[in-house]
Amino acid sequence: MPASHETAAADASAFIRHVRLAGRTRGLVKALGGFNKKHHSLPDAVNAATTAFLGKLCAEELAEECEAFFQKTRAALGYKRRELSLDVASPSAVLTARDFTLEWDYTLDEDAPDEWVLTRTLHGLRGADVARAAAFDALFAGMFERIVFGLKKGASVESVIDAVEGLGEDESGDEATGGAVCGTARLKVDYPSDCRCCTLRVEGVTAEVEFDGGELAMVFPRAGSPSELIDAFAEVRRVFVLSKSRALAGLL
Repeated sequence: MPASHETAAADASAFIRHVRLAGRTRGLVKALGGFNKKHHSLPDAVNAATTAFLGKLCAEELAEECEAFFQKTRAALGYKRRELSLDVASPSAVLTARDFTLEWDYTLDEDAPDEWVLTRTLHGLRGADVARAAAFDALFAGMFERIVFGLKKGASVESVIDAVEGLGEDESGDEATGGAVCGTARLKVDYPSDCRCCTLRVEGVTAEVEFDGGELAMVFPRAGSPSELIDAFAEVRRVFVLSKSRALAGLL
């Protein structure tokens, strides 16, 4: 791993409590293999009963995908039996490996209960060098569109919003376009009236940064590999660190 990445990885432990990568796919409940149009009704709410129903419907798809990924992981990374295990309990499953943990979780969409959402979450990475290994990156290519950082200290959402908006005054921001210059990149922020969260955008970076006070997530328009997400995060962090604002620089 290049020196710059080693430094970034070392610095990360000072402000990051945990990291996870997540990706989502979705589909219609009636398209699941276990759904029988003659005997089943589509869920119209999300509760314990409909979640258990979903678990029965998606059991075949979940088992097949997890088993295939188990074999793919074993072949790609050369794990031995004691270094890799799979536990499937539909609608969820957990693949526990020597260097990481991958979870699958089927849920019903709160806004459209007749649709399912499958979330794949990677966490427990043994180190940044693992994520940058070619075989590892290829194994997870195109799986994740979100990288989430649980922050040790965090910050108030209001202070982050104020800091970005203050860049227009302190760092030659462009108030006419609603942006602010941070170093050489333009930084923008959007937020609801209650300021429960905010979304930041960095010029030149396709991902959006979502912040809720305790977690910071980078959300990408398309799914990518772990190294792609980490590289984009490094660029956003560089912009934050270059800021004269203590609230932004200290956040990452």
